[in-house]
Amino acid sequence: MSGVPAAVNTEVPRAAPASDAAVWARGLTKRFGPVLALDHVTFEVARGELFGFIGPDGGGKTTLFRLLVSLYTPDEGESRVLGLDPVADLWALRRQVGYMPGRFSLYPDLTVLENLTFYASVFGTTIEREMATIEPIWRQLAPFTGRRAAALSGGMKQKLALCCALVHAPSILFLDEPTTGVDAVSRKEFWDLLGRLRAGGLTILVSTPYMDEASRCDRVALVQRGRILRIDTPAAVSAAYPRPLLAVRGGDRLGMLAALRAHPHAASVWPFGATLHFTDDRADAVPATLATELTAWLAAKQLHAEVSPIEASIEDAFIYDMGAEAEAGRGAGAEAGRKAGAGAS
Repeated sequence: MSGVPAAVNTEVPRAAPASDAAVWARGLTKRFGPVLALDHVTFEVARGELFGFIGPDGGGKTTLFRLLVSLYTPDEGESRVLGLDPVADLWALRRQVGYMPGRFSLYPDLTVLENLTFYASVFGTTIEREMATIEPIWRQLAPFTGRRAAALSGGMKQKLALCCALVHAPSILFLDEPTTGVDAVSRKEFWDLLGRLRAGGLTILVSTPYMDEASRCDRVALVQRGRILRIDTPAAVSAAYPRPLLAVRGGDRLGMLAALRAHPHAASVWPFGATLHFTDDRADAVPATLATELTAWLAAKQLHAEVSPIEASIEDAFIYDMGAEAEAGRGAGAEAGRKAGAGAS
């Protein structure tokens, strides 16, 4: 694994579980003191799948990846990666895993070539022997082989880290927020590289806070506060949005935001770039009729806007699921309070 070189161990791995999934987890839980970082997470990733964990910073994505690549041990639950137990079979697993941590962890004073040569030697191989695996990335790094890693741009640092994670030809790749902090062009180039690796049959798990990157994945898990809110294809996640959604465009965005939130049927109103996204609480309402209604509502308040029905994005679905989870949590808390009060009486 790049980022955490480890000596090779000849320990015989335990038998693989019956499931043919590349990765599976059942009830994985991790605490750091009073903080519950991962809360009984369960999922499966198929072999050859590009699977994304989508969610904000602090949601538990990094903790999950560190459990799966054998850097942490769980407090509860179990998992298998390529049929191996990350706790009991860690040395056998590390030879088959490519891991790119969220923080750039290569040696800043070594050149591009020196970093790559070192990571290849850790796994008993060479750049030349693994060129077929790293060649698409190596082509972009080749002009900078003599440059120190610290002097690379953000995008080139990420490509070097990816190359180091692949130089031992792993069977599975874990990428923890690989495009955070890089420019839009570099993000696109990086995802294009992942697409080529995925087309070659490599299983890839990637975490990201960028909702727009979800569409590049075969399936995604929406992650919040250490829990998985939903797992599905990006298209299915968007299609499951249960209420009418409209985009509102106009000049006085703050005025429109306040007016829309005061609408008697406003379920949610959020800024999205240059627009506001309005969700109506009437699930069976006709979107075109709602657009006319909202336009009139704003006009009555001297606000002129263009209102149009839209399809929900991954971000819309994520915000809705977060709200639903928070509402369920408040309901559970209220019920617990009622039971406690009844017991006290």
